[in-house]
Amino acid sequence: MDNSPHESVSNPVQYVGALLLVSVLLGAILLAPMDAIGQLFASLLVLISISWCSKEAQHTQPHQHFFRILALVLGTALTTRYLLWRGLYTLTYTDIFSLIAVWLLFIAEIYAGITSVLGAIVNAFPLSRPLLTLKDIDTERLPSVDVMIPTYNEDLDILEVTIRAAKILDYPKDKLFIHLLDDGGTDQKINASNETAAATAKKRRSNLQALCEKHDIVYHTRAKNEFAKAGNVNSAIGNTSSDLIVILDADHVPTSDFLDRTVPWMLKNENVFLVQTPHFMANPDPVERNYFSAFTRMPSENDMFYGTIQKGLDYWGSSFFCGSAALMRRAHLELVGGISGESITEDAETALDLHKLGYESVYVDRPMVSGLAPETFDAFIQQRMRWAQGMTQILLLKKPFKAEGLKWYQRVGYMSSIMFWLFPFARIIFLLMPLAYLVFGLQVYHASMLEILAYTIPHVIATYMISTMLFGRTRWPLVSEIYEILQCAFTLKALIKVFIKPREPSFVVTPKGESLDKTFVSPLANVFYWLILILLFAFFTGVYKFIPEPLSRELTVVVMLWNGFNLLLLMSVLSVLLERKQVRSQSRLPATNNVVISTQKGQAWVGDLVDLSIGGARMKLKGEGALFSDQAKLTTWCEALNKNVHLPVTVLNYDSKLSLLRVQFSPSTEEEHSEVVAFALADSRRWMSFQRRRTRAITYWYGAKHVLSVGLKPALLHFLHALDIAGKKISHKISSAKE
Repeated sequence: MDNSPHESVSNPVQYVGALLLVSVLLGAILLAPMDAIGQLFASLLVLISISWCSKEAQHTQPHQHFFRILALVLGTALTTRYLLWRGLYTLTYTDIFSLIAVWLLFIAEIYAGITSVLGAIVNAFPLSRPLLTLKDIDTERLPSVDVMIPTYNEDLDILEVTIRAAKILDYPKDKLFIHLLDDGGTDQKINASNETAAATAKKRRSNLQALCEKHDIVYHTRAKNEFAKAGNVNSAIGNTSSDLIVILDADHVPTSDFLDRTVPWMLKNENVFLVQTPHFMANPDPVERNYFSAFTRMPSENDMFYGTIQKGLDYWGSSFFCGSAALMRRAHLELVGGISGESITEDAETALDLHKLGYESVYVDRPMVSGLAPETFDAFIQQRMRWAQGMTQILLLKKPFKAEGLKWYQRVGYMSSIMFWLFPFARIIFLLMPLAYLVFGLQVYHASMLEILAYTIPHVIATYMISTMLFGRTRWPLVSEIYEILQCAFTLKALIKVFIKPREPSFVVTPKGESLDKTFVSPLANVFYWLILILLFAFFTGVYKFIPEPLSRELTVVVMLWNGFNLLLLMSVLSVLLERKQVRSQSRLPATNNVVISTQKGQAWVGDLVDLSIGGARMKLKGEGALFSDQAKLTTWCEALNKNVHLPVTVLNYDSKLSLLRVQFSPSTEEEHSEVVAFALADSRRWMSFQRRRTRAITYWYGAKHVLSVGLKPALLHFLHALDIAGKKISHKISSAKE
């Protein structure tokens, strides 16, 4: 199968016509001289056209892609017209400080415009591949597979779940080999000069060797910790020989059909070096947990990338390796010396190296690997800083914009992904630039209210319209702004370090499985307190400025609204920084299986699952009655094992009014432990159902209202939490004084 854009998704003739029509409209919009009134009228017509095209593009019909392209190009036209107007007529200044402020803002807007255009190209034709299977293929033709699980410092409990799931992969057992790659018990670590660290490493090696022996899998370690995860995997590649390689992070649990759905693409096309699948997070990240409490109702951050962007990249032959949940061809990896290690995002770098050689990647949009998102905001920031630094390293060291061997559209795909991670520069400017005018009186935006209505507002509206059309099901409005504001201050510092010393960053493992046994304020909250105080000061300065300067009141109002919007978003994100206590060790996800609960006394009830985790389940029983026994057995169909399973459970609670029963799994044998993992985590249909439940289209106004409605509450929560801590400290001091 030729994985390139000339493999049209529909009749190419209609797109030629679309481009001709759009070219005429684009030329008229960009070149026609007109005053602000004329531009306002033209902009309104374009916005109406974009709105109509966007709605038509959402419906399955013969001309769906025509309307999609038309909307994208019209939106690009408005953005281009706006940037031309900004560059030709508004960049005036009176002193060096105004010059700096004016150009900083304009550069940030150019960056936003470029990323918007690149994103429009990448996501123009998201590719939905057919679902393939190995069911009708002779097992003798199947290649051998090495499943590699790299680990550094993850808990043994996390590793054991991943190992158990890997062992039940639906694949011939004589061609499936599972390997645990231990980088926390290397020779270098067990011989460290620090005796405590050496003892810890020795104990870890011993524990992992015992774990591998228990599950009959292969243990690997190496002499030195060189090149982090890439070096760990490459060491194992040198000591294994299977045709295909699966890489799974320590917390990434595969469903039983992972190989059944990915290996066919390797058999179909020998030029394919990678089959990537989504990273499905089975628990909420700090934003989803602390801010929205909408993990089961709102698309996650991953859904936007894996549900939309990777499909767009796949059409252009640019979907890339994401470090885990992927199947790779050994022969192709060996051509580039294994997993690349020049940057700390070894995954995207490896894909780039192989794309340059002309090999192809495939993206299968089916959630077949569930992982753990960072539990705390601190861990979340560590992960995002590593991603941002690694992608910037690829930009500086690999220069994909001019890399030989890449097609032009592959360069666009890689540059779109890389350029996104430079957002901290622009986001900080957009946050703080209102201060230049409100506090320091610098004229950073020379335009009348009419010009702002004619050029600026339509550009902003068009940008949000296009974003809603492209990502409406996988990203709610303003959520991207929330994520960017949370990351920008920390990631900006990390990016500056990369630009100064591109080879300096080192790989840092993202903490997973952290305990949240109490509510606390994130140690990273101070920077947001300062930003809020600065923007509050700017707001009140603007109020003071409004009264004695009537000639500039229009511009003052506009900048104050801009500053007020930033302030509201900043106050909103405070909720993320209040790390809420988490009672359950595993998140419960929706489930709908039919179950039977039976007791040792022969009593039995039929019911339906409500939610499920590897730790336990909640179900609604049918009929009347109550469980009197603490111990019971849950019987249900397990798709991953293709049989009924009988799982021992401990009854935690029964609500007779709602007929809701809560149970905890209590397996006692190895087989029962594996059956719990298989039932709870190894059925990809459940993950698909869960994703469909939360990836739903909403209106822009609904999404914006949802985000902005919580703008003031987080600040009050922080204030009350601070008072509570202060009260406890005072009480402790009084008690100490009395003693």
